[in-house]
Amino acid sequence: MQAAALAVTFADVHAAAERLRGVAHRTPVVTSRTLDARTDAQVFLKCENLQRMGAFKFRGAYNRIVQLDERARHGGVVAFSSGNHAQGVALSARLLGVAATIVMPSDAPAAKVDATRGYGAEIVTYDRATVNRAELAESIARERGATIVPPYDDPAIIAGQATAVLELLEDAGSLDVLLVCLGGGGLLAGSAIAATAIAPSIAVYGVEPVAGDDWVQSWEAGKIVSIPMPQTIADGQRTQAPGQLTWPIVRALCAGVVTVTDDEIRAAMKFGFERLKLVLEPSGASALAALLFEKIDVRGKRVGVTLSGGNVDPLTFAQAIRGAGPA
Repeated sequence: MQAAALAVTFADVHAAAERLRGVAHRTPVVTSRTLDARTDAQVFLKCENLQRMGAFKFRGAYNRIVQLDERARHGGVVAFSSGNHAQGVALSARLLGVAATIVMPSDAPAAKVDATRGYGAEIVTYDRATVNRAELAESIARERGATIVPPYDDPAIIAGQATAVLELLEDAGSLDVLLVCLGGGGLLAGSAIAATAIAPSIAVYGVEPVAGDDWVQSWEAGKIVSIPMPQTIADGQRTQAPGQLTWPIVRALCAGVVTVTDDEIRAAMKFGFERLKLVLEPSGASALAALLFEKIDVRGKRVGVTLSGGNVDPLTFAQAIRGAGPA
């Protein structure tokens, strides 16, 4: 499949970067001699845990909402999310003067619920096991004349997320390998578009939890495969199937998808805290876990890693790193 046939282009990524300029943080790229020595590679960590609202999701949400016309803004926006997209939409909507309603699972992390409400959004909860979140959000949007802002399967969302890796490559220079945290695929799809446009030979890999391996199963089958609701510490990666837009981009441009266990994620969180002085949520640490536990051979290479989020409540974080084995 040719990139020209895909839903998002590199020009879309550059346009998103202009919209986000001066609004999104240009998050730091961190290096570590300890990490380089351990992996026998040059590693560059893109710290989206230090993004506004604590995750890369702000980029896509803002890029989507800022493009609404006045009539659509008046109707407000509706989103469905377990946490980070919720916060990204809530903050973006507040900055742009748009009302936001967020459909969140009843078991969403309390820190993410509180932060979303703190940004001024109305929250509607649902039971993950019995309610289809997309259908609930669509019914609310119809009732209110609002616009749906999906978590990943939207060209503007994908283009916005891509700006994180655009910045990484501008700051770190050429890379041989890129490891990207993977849920619905918005960040991975956008990262692949940006990375392969700049460095065509780069090998881009998505990283998801073993317990939620919808992408691995889809990759092996050569088509979208759905799985039951995953049970994993990585709440932001509890997706059941690749997106209709993200799947063809990833399949066309990425080198593959790998998995990490919850224990490996915990160990990566602990490593991030102890060695890098960074707080990572489970979903934000999965790509680092893949690096630490050698899911991809990176020896002698220049490697980029997305640290996609840091929104985790203190108790959950403490329990995770206390129970973690060595990285």
